[in-house]
Amino acid sequence: MKAKAKSKTMYVCQECGYDSAKWLGRCPGCGAWNTMAEEKVAPAKESKGLSLGLSDAAPPQRIADVETDDLPRYRTGSDELDRVLGGGVIPGSMVLIAGDPGVGKSSLTLRVCSDVAKQGRKVLYVTGEESTRQVRMRADRLGALAETLYVVSETNLDTIARHIENIAPELLVIDSIQTIYRPDIESAPGSVSQVRESSVELLRIAKTAGIAAFIIGHVTKDGGLAGPRVLEHIVDTVLFFEGEKNAEYRVLRAVKNRFGSTNELGLFEMRDTGLEDVPDASKLFLSDLGADPGTVIVPTVEGTRPLLVELQALVANTPYLPPRRTSDAVDIKRLQLLLAVLEKRVHLAVGNCDVYVKAAGGIKIDEPAADLALCIAMASSFANRVPRDKMIVFGEVGLSGEVRAVSQAEQRLREAARLGFKTAVIPEKNARQIDEKSLGIKVLSAAFVGDALKLALPK
Repeated sequence: MKAKAKSKTMYVCQECGYDSAKWLGRCPGCGAWNTMAEEKVAPAKESKGLSLGLSDAAPPQRIADVETDDLPRYRTGSDELDRVLGGGVIPGSMVLIAGDPGVGKSSLTLRVCSDVAKQGRKVLYVTGEESTRQVRMRADRLGALAETLYVVSETNLDTIARHIENIAPELLVIDSIQTIYRPDIESAPGSVSQVRESSVELLRIAKTAGIAAFIIGHVTKDGGLAGPRVLEHIVDTVLFFEGEKNAEYRVLRAVKNRFGSTNELGLFEMRDTGLEDVPDASKLFLSDLGADPGTVIVPTVEGTRPLLVELQALVANTPYLPPRRTSDAVDIKRLQLLLAVLEKRVHLAVGNCDVYVKAAGGIKIDEPAADLALCIAMASSFANRVPRDKMIVFGEVGLSGEVRAVSQAEQRLREAARLGFKTAVIPEKNARQIDEKSLGIKVLSAAFVGDALKLALPK
């Protein structure tokens, strides 16, 4: 008679999922301290070997025979969310929404549930952190009541699966995945094992029944998704909320999307009635003040949307070494590279200066087209000279100081002209490819950073 296999314990990092047979103060996988938690591991089942007989699984197909019909989508009621998702919700897909506490994840999903239910579709909202009364109070405040919107407060995945089978919703919301647990797993809710296995089971249910599922996830202190990284590989789409919870505006960005672009971004405004779409995004990041030293407007492109952003730089001498370089809008390494170009190629003595850079509205800029605008903003602040009024700047800057062309230049210029800008300093190669008269904006071209500074900072 065989002895019953005993369950053993492993120490699993709650940040990245790294496991070890003994406790470690620092995780070798991600380097985080005090994140190794003890979890019980079920004994492995004996393998019966591969079956070589006939199977009910679908046989392989030639790729040329695979149908390529467009997947059906339906609207969420939010144009900004639809933009980020790639045009709407696809049945059978799973979307992960992550963000800091209080940023508006629950408010947005409850509003989406109401709008989808008003289309005549059944919606199930599962909350593991609140009671049904609390959800009803928020729904009253947001005006998110609908006849076919169901709500349940539950954390047991088996019970949730039965509710899904009974109601047969077309949209499912789990708030949040860290509170859901499987009874057959002995780990605590929120642990790596529970989050991973619960997500896999929910994905199976969604794919099998053709249900669109939104799951809400918490983030760590560093802004990363709490739980194993494998969770991001399980879902079809990962959306991150950016912005402070006390700020007025929120940015929703896709970092993974199997059914659309990851360059799109959605903009929302927090009001008493919840998160509302911001239709004209460019006006959001522009101030009503005139030109000031260190302030430059850069037209960025997020997916299909041109977006004008106000960049602000402050360059000041400091007696302390090393000088500080601080920015939450652009990558610090990129900022240091551009400062080195200004010091070497333009001979600006910025080596002993503190440099602070920010973007209006708290938006993050990661495209190279903002390089030239950053250089002009920092040079303007260093020399205390006011840039041209009603001017935009874009272009990529190389290590030799050359200004390189960027994509979608005409689209950027049209958006700037629509908002009343009169002058644009752009790469020389882009200037040769556009018709200045048809755009209604004066174009000044530059081949090197020094030329651009002379054009943008007149005496």
